Amino acid sequence: MIDYQTLTFDYARCSDQAPDAAACVRPVVVVGAGPVGLATAIDLARQGVQVVLVDDDCTLSTGSRAICFSKRSLDIFDRLGCGERMVGKGVSWSVGKVFRKDELVYTFDLLPESGHRRPAFVNLQQYYVEGFLLERAQALPNLEIRWKNQVTGIAQRGTPGSNEAHVALEIETPDGPYTLLARYVVAADGSRSPLRKLLGLDSHGRTFKDRFLIADVKMEADFPTERWFWFDPPFHPNQSVLLHRQPDNVWRIDFQLGWDADPVLEKTPERVIPRVRALLGPDVKFELEWVSIYTFSCLRMDSFRQGNVLFAGDSAHLVSPFGARGANSGFQDGENLAWKLAMVLGSHAPDALLDTYASEREYAADENIRNSTRSTDFITPKSAVSRVFRDAVLTLAREHAFARQLVNSGRLSVPAVLRESTLNTPDEDAFSGQMEPGASCADAPVLDASGRESWLLPHLGDQFAGLVFSRAGPAFDTATLATMQALARAPVPLKFVVVLDREAAVPADLPAATAVLRDVQGLAAQRYGARDGAFYLIRPDQHVSARWRRADAARVERALKRALCVQGTA
Repeated sequence: MIDYQTLTFDYARCSDQAPDAAACVRPVVVVGAGPVGLATAIDLARQGVQVVLVDDDCTLSTGSRAICFSKRSLDIFDRLGCGERMVGKGVSWSVGKVFRKDELVYTFDLLPESGHRRPAFVNLQQYYVEGFLLERAQALPNLEIRWKNQVTGIAQRGTPGSNEAHVALEIETPDGPYTLLARYVVAADGSRSPLRKLLGLDSHGRTFKDRFLIADVKMEADFPTERWFWFDPPFHPNQSVLLHRQPDNVWRIDFQLGWDADPVLEKTPERVIPRVRALLGPDVKFELEWVSIYTFSCLRMDSFRQGNVLFAGDSAHLVSPFGARGANSGFQDGENLAWKLAMVLGSHAPDALLDTYASEREYAADENIRNSTRSTDFITPKSAVSRVFRDAVLTLAREHAFARQLVNSGRLSVPAVLRESTLNTPDEDAFSGQMEPGASCADAPVLDASGRESWLLPHLGDQFAGLVFSRAGPAFDTATLATMQALARAPVPLKFVVVLDREAAVPADLPAATAVLRDVQGLAAQRYGARDGAFYLIRPDQHVSARWRRADAARVERALKRALCVQGTA
């Protein structure tokens, strides 16, 4: 088994360092080979963009760090080509328990219904996530990784929004400096973001005066694979504790310490081991694998776009760890940005499309910060009144369902519904279901054209898609076929996915490469609130862009132009 925590990667001279190297403007440079930078670079490369990924280090992360990866992130990993490895190594879970003192308050299930390919969450140490992403990145011929390449200067050149606009990065290496030119730069260089500092920018928000201890403990225990959260447990009174299982018999324990705790002293084994033993009991054998102290903030930049530099992940926004919103929202940043950069660089969309990356992901960041702040305020009440309220809610939650809606031990990450996006076409027809414009697509079990069991999302892929629901009866008439055939000739490639019920005949004369699926359990139509003839326009990041009870080519083309910021879509 590879020990990703000890891997190092060799520095190598690149073509830009050659004495006679001609000035070459790369399409995209991604700064930062953490999970968000790697995922974004992979996404771009898979969509045909030449990418250079630079990092000032030559290692992966150590310790568990981000461990809870949501179903939405797993869907993204599937599209990037490494989802199976993540799920295969990770610990899947959906059930959580909330305790007060030594009593169970209630149990919840984040994915109570069947018919989903991926679990609600997978627990997986960050170094595994980075390792699997790195190996996927190394397999892509149009993605170059440069280790020990530190950005020390940045300048933007040319008229903003023009094809000549680009960014000049000054890079320091073991062999000395060189200049790297890029049409666009993705800053995924972490919470301390050197690029943000070089541009004289800052993030704004709220810093919480509290400290938490992370202890990664290796042991064999018979605890179930669930998320356990304690308010005021007897083994750690007046504070909170969180327990998660990870792969390799490693358990993650977070202890709230309070603001006055000494961060140096609290990391010593003499302080950590008694806390862990108080939780586990005197007879459980364990070893400390990694210990860290953290404080946290809820912050974001005013704008995620600064000319031709686009910020993603922790460099753009920070949230508290309660709810697993940090890395998961960063992956959503990357997939939102990648398809838009690919469309702009491929001359399918104007530079203005990248402004919607900023507006959509700032909206999502505000939602994550709002939820994360509420979680933190509930977990760590800062006034006597807040504590009385919290304790009253926990008391009521044992018997009353309404009070459980108020308990907040970290509302777990779900993707933002981008319902305010200017790229959406508002509904013209009445629909039921949650797949409104701006929502991320739900998965469902299907049979493919050969009758094999499959899933809906992989067939949508990472390009614009027309998703059509039909029984191939009267609703799938010549007008629907004509609409699809006309759209197959659109300037922007549009993939078609037709979802039939179990017994329907396959329609004739479908456009070439149309994926024909069977809704074996009826869950696809149910989750999309779709009737015969319903047509969904799906973005490359698998968000719904528009939907109709019955589409015609003109309406879909207008919606497609709107989704690409092409003029004349009013």
